[in-house]
Amino acid sequence: MPEIAVEGELDLDDALLLDDVSDEAVLKEAHESGRPVAVRASSAEAVAQALARPEVATVLVPESQRDLLALDLTELTYE
Repeated sequence: MPEIAVEGELDLDDALLLDDVSDEAVLKEAHESGRPVAVRASSAEAVAQALARPEVATVLVPESQRDLLALDLTELTYE
């Protein structure tokens, strides 16, 4: 799975789809069971927050914010 994708353009198979990464127990359970986690995000900060979690396989951004696909994740991480 790509790190960032436009929602609706990626086959998520059995991935767990979340709106944020606030529920650590759900993230941990999915990770321990081997289930990939996809998280929706609509800002650069939300993308960075989701990708900072090792359990998250991909972040889904809205079609209207396709520009988030071009984020420099290294720069975002080490600002």
